[in-house]
Amino acid sequence: VQLQASGGGLVQPGGSLRLSCAASGIIFSWYDMNWYRQAPGKERELVAGIRKGGQTNYADSVQGRFTISRTNTNNSVYLQMNMLKPEDTAVYYCRADRGRSIYWGQGTQVTVSS
Repeated sequence: VQLQASGGGLVQPGGSLRLSCAASGIIFSWYDMNWYRQAPGKERELVAGIRKGGQTNYADSVQGRFTISRTNTNNSVYLQMNMLKPEDTAVYYCRADRGRSIYWGQGTQVTVSS
């Protein structure tokens, strides 16, 4: 199983980034997909999730700014991040969940700074 995250980078406050996570080795449509992030010195936290049926949920801190989506035909999940703030700086990880089967991607760095 491999989850390959990409799309991170350096962006100014107020800017946008789109993260992608491509999955292989799983039946993607069977899995709930989530984005987590971990900032230096902080615990990893859930940012957004999308269930296999398409229902979404967001952390309060990103509600209205971030949008999670998925394309089962491409085995991919996305995180559109708008109006980025310095406090969004973190390593972002995708995660696939199906009961006791949990898989993590390698993470992609997002830095929001002027």
